[in-house]
Amino acid sequence: MDINKTIESVKELLLDEKIWIAAGVITLKVIFIMFLAGIVVKVFKVVIRKVFEVRMKAPLRYSERRQNTLLKLLENVIAYVVYFAAILAVLSALTINVTGLLAGAGVLGLAIGFGAQNLVRDVITGFFIIFEDQFSVGDYVRIGASEGSVQEIGLRTTKLKGLNGEIHIFPNGTIVEVVNYSLNNSIAIVDVSVAYEADIPKAEELIREFLSELPEKYEQLVKVPELLGVQNLAASEVVMRISAETKPMQHFAVGRIIRRDLKIFMDEHGIEIPYPKMVMYQKKTGSVDAGTGDPVKSEDKGKV
Repeated sequence: MDINKTIESVKELLLDEKIWIAAGVITLKVIFIMFLAGIVVKVFKVVIRKVFEVRMKAPLRYSERRQNTLLKLLENVIAYVVYFAAILAVLSALTINVTGLLAGAGVLGLAIGFGAQNLVRDVITGFFIIFEDQFSVGDYVRIGASEGSVQEIGLRTTKLKGLNGEIHIFPNGTIVEVVNYSLNNSIAIVDVSVAYEADIPKAEELIREFLSELPEKYEQLVKVPELLGVQNLAASEVVMRISAETKPMQHFAVGRIIRRDLKIFMDEHGIEIPYPKMVMYQKKTGSVDAGTGDPVKSEDKGKV
């Protein structure tokens, strides 16, 4: 009898139109709230980007690095606030007492706060990273053993993109030491090898002439590269060093450009670039002295 009553009760619930109408209304409310929240976040992001674009075009130019960092931060804050409000609206649509929930959450948050010291430390550290402008979005930095360009700085985490495309995520509280390569100009160091047989003063004069023309060709260079002089006297070569000041993080590209163009220039002007040489001795036996009849040993020397 009890089973039959239970089945009848379930049938009545499933066939009750009011329940289905109420469930449908709640479902539509939840969908509408989340859809509206997504639209609001997108609209605010577009508005913020437009404001920052206008600000960058103003006569008083702002640091592009700092603008990108603040842009990412504001977008994240808006997303957090809007979606938090959407969650509260969804709970209200589900007839859950949000006021009592918030009051309980306040007490619970106070209790959790004592155990969430790492989270608080991450947020405080993230605030000071942004406030002190230690590094910004787009900078190339080294954090610990990882290097890469900064993709995003949040109040809790920082994301780096490595040279191979990998993403490194650091809680801000763990960032102790940062090396920022993008704040100042970089220096490209290029070593050039010249053969001992070459006229060194003439080679230096030609190289200086070559370096004086580079800033007109490559905008990455800040000024004319400098030939520092003879850096080393190696076993088979004279090594001369070139120092070139470039825009931030352009020293790798500039170093490759100088090596390529300098090789072509030295070939055109007959300056020999040394390469390894090997001397080979070939021993021949079996010859006989015509006068005495004794065997004679001879050596042929060949240069390769």
